[in-house]
Amino acid sequence: MRSLSVRRSVGTLVVAAGALLASAVPAFAHVSVQPGTAQQGGYTAVAFRVPNESDTASTVKLEVSLPLDHPMASVRTQPLPGWTATLEKSKLDKPLDSHGQQITEAVSKITWTADPGAKIAPGQFEEFKVALGALPTDTDKLTFKALQTYDNGDVVRWIEETKDGQPEPAKPAPVLNLTKADAASGAQHSADTTAKQDAAAPVAKSSDSTARTLGVVGIVVGVIGAALGVAGLRRRSA
Repeated sequence: MRSLSVRRSVGTLVVAAGALLASAVPAFAHVSVQPGTAQQGGYTAVAFRVPNESDTASTVKLEVSLPLDHPMASVRTQPLPGWTATLEKSKLDKPLDSHGQQITEAVSKITWTADPGAKIAPGQFEEFKVALGALPTDTDKLTFKALQTYDNGDVVRWIEETKDGQPEPAKPAPVLNLTKADAASGAQHSADTTAKQDAAAPVAKSSDSTARTLGVVGIVVGVIGAALGVAGLRRRSA
């Protein structure tokens, strides 16, 4: 009986572990933005990490849509050997002000297409790097809907948005979370400035002390010279 109980316990643990792994694998296989956080109003470089989920097919194309409700004036891709990147622009309903210039269109989609012989094979992943900016200051996240195309014609649509308080969808869209400018950075800058001033203070005090010392020495030398001059005149008179 004890042996049967032990076997049942082990079986239960195996099933539970299998369920846990099964639930963890899809999350690992999601198309994602790395790193997942950047500061509002700044410029950043991110990578769209694309794992190959299929055991029999390879990924040969990735399409990423950029949110036009929060457009960015600067979008640049980093060359990736074996892949060709194309940028598609769209007209903006409201012009975007960038360094004093009015931007009337912005990049709305980036498409990476594998060159002949290139692919993301089963069991592999690839990172597609992009420089973005300036990031918006009126939202706490940017959602990038993505389409992943396989060489057998299958298309995985990573376009579902995650909502607060609800389970993560099966095919979530990559999200870049935005944080406010770090107040600690300003405090650190102030601290650095104060430190520099404190470091310079002894030098200034030393220079001031040296100047005073030289001034006193000069006065003493002058007094001695005057005294010698008077003594010489008295001798001549005598």
